[in-house]
Amino acid sequence: MKVLKFGGTSVGSPERMKSVTSLVTASGEPTFIVLSAMSGTTNSLVEICDYLYKKNPEGANDIINNLETKYAKHVDELYSTDEYKQATKDFLDKEFEFLRTFTKDIFTSFEEKVIVAQGEIISTNMVVNYMKEIGIKAILLNALDFMRTDKNAEPDLPYIKDKLKAEMRQNEGYQIYMTQGFICRNAYGEIDNLLRGGSDYTASLVGAALPAEEIQIWTDIDGMHNNDPRVVDNTEAIRQLNFEEAAELAYFGAKILHPTCVQPAKYAGIPVRLKNTMESTADGTIINNELAQGKIKAIAAKDNITAIKIKSSRMLLATGFLRKVFEIFESYQTPIDMITTSEVGVSMSIDNDTHLDHIVDELKKYGTVSVDRDMCIVCVVGDLDWGNVGFETLATDAMKDIPVRMISYGGSNYNISFLIKEADKKRALQSLSDTLF
Repeated sequence: MKVLKFGGTSVGSPERMKSVTSLVTASGEPTFIVLSAMSGTTNSLVEICDYLYKKNPEGANDIINNLETKYAKHVDELYSTDEYKQATKDFLDKEFEFLRTFTKDIFTSFEEKVIVAQGEIISTNMVVNYMKEIGIKAILLNALDFMRTDKNAEPDLPYIKDKLKAEMRQNEGYQIYMTQGFICRNAYGEIDNLLRGGSDYTASLVGAALPAEEIQIWTDIDGMHNNDPRVVDNTEAIRQLNFEEAAELAYFGAKILHPTCVQPAKYAGIPVRLKNTMESTADGTIINNELAQGKIKAIAAKDNITAIKIKSSRMLLATGFLRKVFEIFESYQTPIDMITTSEVGVSMSIDNDTHLDHIVDELKKYGTVSVDRDMCIVCVVGDLDWGNVGFETLATDAMKDIPVRMISYGGSNYNISFLIKEADKKRALQSLSDTLF
């Protein structure tokens, strides 16, 4: 069985819902579908929460009314029989009445998560009803019955596997199994969400739990590209990536995939394929455990980086200096992206400057601190094992006309990173593309 995940734009209108249905049922084989909320719905639900936090129920009700009108129109366009049209309208009436109950009570983050979860609940019910209307044997499995996180807010993999397998045993013989992406329960049974990676994470967890033959992430882009198509000319879709290469690209700026969401698939050895809903016959990108020896695959960039340098003679031959520095970042829950060290100095980059002033104040206890803002990390990804001679020369040659603040290599066999000014990003990406590809 394959697991197919469709994002908000893929189910963003009744027409798109029909197209997705045709796509997933064409093979006639049993398939597991993970759906996001219709595009724009989650934003509206978050806006409702914003009004309720501000104790403005009137504003929240206006958004609910607008959303209800929008969905009533979708129902008229999606269904052709009175039976399914009425059944879906009845379901939506209950949904919107449920949303209105939150305008009368105290509002907390718990209620917010319940409200935000309704987008996926609505989209999956609408699509499964449409499938039933046109004669497809489809069933909706509620993600809240088997998707759970533990006390550390990480997916509870044994629980998910046991519960999902039990659901599948109880509901044998269907062509389409469907569930909601993004939403789950936490360790205390409360409605929550998977945060990082959202619906992609759900698809990866479901695929690992079944286990699936393949996990497909369907978006509106033809796979992962070898550079940023918004910035660089003549980029191409990458046909194959190793899991490690994909994680590096996702972490350093490839928005199509969140770095954590492929981990369950990676550990289970299940390939992940990135496909384009608008061009379903395109090959897309397959992510698996294979590694193309000595090949550079792609370039990515991560914006809004701040570089911090601390210089101190006390660091020379001293033990414990780096530990003290790292403990400051840990105390402010600020992860470090890149790091380089010398005899008397250490340079680091961060992408979260929320606590920058406090961090700098504490670092000044140990040395002279300088800060560079508006920086960008450009990374080259591929099989960059140190035994593969010459690739670093190609990358540095491409950067010869661009001021480089830091270079990081050796922490991973799949990545060489350059820290540059954001103003130089376009020039750097284009030069690397021209040189490497």
